[in-house]
Formats: sequence, C-alpha cells, structure tokens
Amino acid sequence: MIDDTNETAGSKHTIPVIDRMMDVLGQLERRSNGATIRELTAQLSLPRTTIYRILNTLQGHDMVRRDDNGSYTLGRRLLTLASHVVASVSDIDIAAIGQPFLDRLSAELGEGSKLSVIDQDGILVVAASQGRREYALTVAPGQRMPIHAGAASKLLLAHLPADELAIWLAKPLIGYTPKSITDPKRLASELVRIKRLGWAQDRGENAPSIHAFAAPVFTKTGRLAAAISVPFLAGAEPSRMEEIRIAAIDAARAMSEAMPV
Repeated sequence: MIDDTNETAGSKHTIPVIDRMMDVLGQLERRSNGATIRELTAQLSLPRTTIYRILNTLQGHDMVRRDDNGSYTLGRRLLTLASHVVASVSDIDIAAIGQPFLDRLSAELGEGSKLSVIDQDGILVVAASQGRREYALTVAPGQRMPIHAGAASKLLLAHLPADELAIWLAKPLIGYTPKSITDPKRLASELVRIKRLGWAQDRGENAPSIHAFAAPVFTKTGRLAAAISVPFLAGAEPSRMEEIRIAAIDAARAMSEAMPV
C-alpha cells in the first residue's frame, strides 16, 4: 500500500491560484513564440476568465508581456529574478559585491558597465550600472549573452577547465555579425590569447555598432568568479578605447581584492 500521507498533507498547504499561475508560466516557457488566451485555455482546461486574470496580474508585474497579436510571452522581470539565483547558490552574493565597483567605474567613464558570470546555460549579466555620458549604452541585469560573441563571454570561456570548454566549443557558434568567431579552432586560439593578456575585446561580434572591453574578477584562491565589462559605441578614438580598457582592468582588480573568499 502506497503511503500518500505526505503528498496529501503537502497539497493542503498550497495555494491553488499560484499552482494555476505556474501552469501558465510553464506553458509559456515551452512556447518561445508565445501563446494566446484561447490557446492557454485549451491547453490548461481552465476558464477563460481565470487565464485572463492570471495573465493580467503577471503582466502588471512584468512577468509576462503581450504583443500586438495578443500572444503572451515570458517577461523581462523573470530575467532579473534569474540573475539573483546565481548569487544564491554560491557562498557569496557576487552581484552585491560588484555593484559598488560598477557604479564607480560607470561614474568615472560615463559608460554603462556590467558584471557577468557563466553557468550551465551560458553567459548571464548579474549586475549593471548605467552611464551618464551621451550615447552611453543601456545595460541591465538578467540579460543572457551569446556564449562566444562578446568581450565578457570570451573572457569567461577562456578560464574554463578544458573539458568544460570542449563542450561549449562543440556547440554551433552562431555568426551574429561578420566579426563573430564561428570556427571552434579559431575561437580556441583567441581564448588562449585572452587568457595570456588578462583582458578581452569585442570589436562588434554581437552587434556591429557595439564594442567592449572585459577584465577578470578572481576569488582569493585564484578561481575566476566573474567578468567586468564596458560596452561602448564603435568609432571611439584609440585614446578613449585605451582609457576604457585600463579602467575595466583596474575595476576588476579592485573587486578581486575585495572578494571575501
């Protein structure tokens, strides 16, 4: 005889409307192109009014968004929440530690700056600071970036153990621009160079008009913890680019010294 006492007790302490909300989010998670209220009603066998109220509430919190065709997709708030999951599963809150250094860096340069980490799903921006300079690029925590296209992405890849790096290099490398490195051997060579230099540069690999510099943040034991990067518009003078590069390296070094472990 199966003992379902724990299951029954657990179900008594749940909130049905939240269960239904999670069902809605689960359906949207599986449908990258979104779903309409009619489709969700059919898939979940719930009243249309229930689906509408759930979606309306979630939309108000930016957990879902509705396009002009009436389809709902997952919202940006979920990305922001996801950025804090990385911090919570480790011994330190790297986003909280990094924020003051990003704020100081952006105040100094006038450009936006960000802190990125690598996890099993790829590159995730966990913290960011906005620049005040005219035409400064907007950055935001929660963004997922291409694994191979970008300064921070390449820097984080460069410090992976060989077996983990091999897994990423075996995946298709998408060409976002003519500058994207899509050949695994060429990318591997670039990663060796980056690790030797101690910094990485993006010359328009993810978007033609966006360049960037990135520098590594290390733990006290020498393990790479994150990458600080500064994206900026293409066309900057060489002296300005050098200023950004040095500032990113200095900020990453200062953060490394402040890491608790």
